[in-house]
Amino acid sequence: MLDAHRLALLAEVAHAGSIAAAAQRLSFTPSAVSQQLAKLERDVGARVLHRHARGVTLTPVGEALLTHAEAIAGELRTAERTARALRDEELTVGTFASAGMTLVPAALAGFRRDHPGVALRLLDLEPPDGYGLVRSRELDLLITHRYPGAPLPDPRGLTRTLLRSERFRLILPPGHPKARARRLTLPDLAAEDWISGSPGVPNRACLEQLADAAGAALRVAYETRDYQVILALVEAGLGIAFVPESVLERAGPSRVEVRDAADAKPAREIFLVHHRRPGELVTEMVARLSRPR
Repeated sequence: MLDAHRLALLAEVAHAGSIAAAAQRLSFTPSAVSQQLAKLERDVGARVLHRHARGVTLTPVGEALLTHAEAIAGELRTAERTARALRDEELTVGTFASAGMTLVPAALAGFRRDHPGVALRLLDLEPPDGYGLVRSRELDLLITHRYPGAPLPDPRGLTRTLLRSERFRLILPPGHPKARARRLTLPDLAAEDWISGSPGVPNRACLEQLADAAGAALRVAYETRDYQVILALVEAGLGIAFVPESVLERAGPSRVEVRDAADAKPAREIFLVHHRRPGELVTEMVARLSRPR
């Protein structure tokens, strides 16, 4: 019979990406984690992990066990939280960076005022990460996004609702000659230096998709996924970029020119993900995040 705690440990290692990182999160030694995983592999009769210099990846057997491991880890955490709820309460939220800057602070602050005894935790997660952490109940609520054309992860066992659709604005350096044009298209901006994420990052994939649709070849000169850095680089005159409207609103008055491209009007969808039967704290946080801004 497979040991439930060893399966839960497999889920922890899979989410952390390495034995050392999982051990640190669990306050175990790496050798203790390795020993338990070795026992799991003996129980299964097959390897569940590929170990390499940068961490671990799951074998096909490990992948097949992960769904069960996440469910078991979730049930163990539910039991722990049930016991903890008799003494205290907690709420753990996962969010991506720009939502953590724009959507989350007011909701968390209001929640804190109304529930001073609840322990709040916030984890920084870049989509599509986080779904497995909700299944294993390490997260109570996940705030995530999808850029145009990107696939959505399978929400099996979870509830996923659209919170809002957020448009992107084109920003140019102050006094940029193109900012005075009555109409801008991506081919008009093909000679400019662009600022976006590295290849494979959602905002970069979105920019490349828009460029292909417009028949434009755009050059990304500066790579960063941090929209605050992008805003600072544009203000310094180093390039142009698409930025979420909420980031511009949060930044307040800034020395950039804000426009829209006639042939490219990207928007990303922001979702809330939680278990199908959320507790009262999760339900309240969802309501706070859903209020008009």
